Amino acid sequence: MARVLIVGAGVTGSLSAFLFRRELPNKLQIVVWDKARGAGGRMNTSRSPHDPNCMADLGAQYISVTPHYAEKHQSFYEELLSRDILKPMLISVEGMIQKEKGICNFVAPQGISSLVKHYLADSGADVFYNHHVTHINLKEGKLEVCSMSAPSEVFDAVVLTMPVPQILQLQGHIENCEYHYLLRKSF
Repeated sequence: MARVLIVGAGVTGSLSAFLFRRELPNKLQIVVWDKARGAGGRMNTSRSPHDPNCMADLGAQYISVTPHYAEKHQSFYEELLSRDILKPMLISVEGMIQKEKGICNFVAPQGISSLVKHYLADSGADVFYNHHVTHINLKEGKLEVCSMSAPSEVFDAVVLTMPVPQILQLQGHIENCEYHYLLRKSF
């Protein structure tokens, strides 16, 4: 079974883990590392330590869906709506100009990070926080990934979902790893 590391537990990392599991069941061991203390990335929800009902979405506060994407990804939205992860936004945002007709806006009643947590949970991935990746090295045809806070581990493939400035700070053989090398393995 191939080991795949997804770096970043935001919406891209969580959805990637979910899709890998759905498309390649029982063929991958999926591991997710994130440098933060929890899931969400740029779709993070901050909660008051004194009142769990008091929360603020940092980054995205709602999701806008064009008719094209609503039709193309209808099953995703139906699932999220049926599980009460998303709900239609019933009010308009003051000053918002709709560039396209038929755009639907959704909010996440439990916080925008609940969307990310949903996909991570359904992915079956082993998720580790406080794992800040510093180096990626080629080692005997595999990728050795080093973190600031944990021992290095070896993976068959690595998917980087963090922002480009963070990718550019990685050290090791990363500059010699071509894009297709990281993803070309057939699982």
